[in-house]
Amino acid sequence: MNLQPKWGRRGMAVAPHSLAAESALSVLREGGNALEAMVSAAATIAVVYPHMNSIGGDSFWVIHQPGHAMGGIDACGAAAGLASREWYAAQGIDQAIPFRGPVAANTVAGTLSGWGAAHELSRRTLGGRMSMRRLLDDAITYARVGVPVTHSQHRLTAAKLPELKNQPGFAETFLSQGQSPATGSVFLQPRLADTLDHIARSGTDDFYRGDLALNMATELERMGSPLRFADLQRHRAKLVDPLTLQHSQGKVHNMTPPTQGLMSLIILGLLDRHSLGQHTVDSADHVHLCVEATKQAFKVRDQHLTDPAYMTRDPAEFLQPKALDAMAKQIDVQRALPWGAGRPPADTIWMGVIDGNGLCVSFIQSIYHEFGSGIVLPTTGVNWQNRGCSFSLSPTALNTLTPHRKPFHTLNPALAVFDSGRSMVYGSMGGDGQPQTQAAIFSRVAHYGLDPQDAISRPRWLLGRTWGQSSDTLKLESRFPAEVMGELRRRGHDVEVIGALDETVGHAGCIVREPNGIMKGGWDPRSDGAVAAF
Repeated sequence: MNLQPKWGRRGMAVAPHSLAAESALSVLREGGNALEAMVSAAATIAVVYPHMNSIGGDSFWVIHQPGHAMGGIDACGAAAGLASREWYAAQGIDQAIPFRGPVAANTVAGTLSGWGAAHELSRRTLGGRMSMRRLLDDAITYARVGVPVTHSQHRLTAAKLPELKNQPGFAETFLSQGQSPATGSVFLQPRLADTLDHIARSGTDDFYRGDLALNMATELERMGSPLRFADLQRHRAKLVDPLTLQHSQGKVHNMTPPTQGLMSLIILGLLDRHSLGQHTVDSADHVHLCVEATKQAFKVRDQHLTDPAYMTRDPAEFLQPKALDAMAKQIDVQRALPWGAGRPPADTIWMGVIDGNGLCVSFIQSIYHEFGSGIVLPTTGVNWQNRGCSFSLSPTALNTLTPHRKPFHTLNPALAVFDSGRSMVYGSMGGDGQPQTQAAIFSRVAHYGLDPQDAISRPRWLLGRTWGQSSDTLKLESRFPAEVMGELRRRGHDVEVIGALDETVGHAGCIVREPNGIMKGGWDPRSDGAVAAF
């Protein structure tokens, strides 16, 4: 595809829905900083892309301010105090937590606490002056007057209709006469508009400790969720130091556990050790090495990654040269390692903003599966996530369910600061696919010198599962040459050919800022997204 990157100097935003990118740009044009712009984009995307995220989900932020230490915000909610194996057994559930329904709504929705933390960080450290009212204005308007339904929303609603239509509050919120709303029809969310308006007036803290929290807790309990007001009260977003990989071209940063940011960094560290750039871009060698590095990273994930309070090893240990050298030696450059089951699918949005002062924000927000648990609270219109269905009910499992434990997250927002002075925010949605798409984008930009748009538009691969898929094959978009597919099969990969521009491989985005302040951005033609800049 011959799509050209977007250019700018004073600010740039990328999102999987164009209206979210425009919300961020509007804030930047008014003199807001990248943190403020991202709060506005996060609110808008929660309204206009409801199948992928909502204010009933979680979020994570990685932040770079030139000349300062890296920053991060963990806005992940923990399991309810009542959420135990015994509680589920009392509901007649002892094998696995269901994906849908009130019993799947078992973790606090943390994303609004992240918005609040980012807003406060902006005011305290950057002199930010934008009110929360201003930052939520677009989202409130879109929820009240409506937005056109995207093809993605229509398609996903139709595909998941059998398992969602009978969930409490789903039909009256997301369906039109019992069916998926038509592409281009107007989608209204008046209750959500009122809720966002309330938050704009009262602050994000009201979602956890105020009247709004009391109301939601009452309705969650009435529906059959284990969440209570006390669970909302105890939640706080956490400021964290992101994980850092020392790469041959600079430093790459990603989110701490319980996200799989560690996996994304391991993959890049292994590719660096195999001198990826000596191979032709998008060749069988390129794809093979990325896939085999992914397998090594996922072995670490499946053996060690959980709520950091329960981890027995410091995740930074796996990014030390000795550990990466040992993993790199396990990669056979000519033969695929056998591959087992991956993680379940996930639905998410990633967005990036860089402002004129070089402040970079990489952000990700999710409700886990399409429409999360499927339940919608009757008064507030909040669609609650089902992130906690990733917990295991086996007492010996790595991610076994215990009260107040944080769930495993596929989410991981990425940010790189190169020795050349360039900075880059990049990321994607999509379960197992997130670290792999990050590897594709990073390698194409860092190792092969491609611009962000070319890096995103080129054909992609995915080992394992992502949203809408449950097979564990190596999925290749059909635009890969037949000889590449054949060589990968010869090396032992179980290749499955998917569409030319297939949503299976996720909705990605990338912005690169050069040392002279010029920015280049790329958006994913597989999404409804855009780059907005000035």
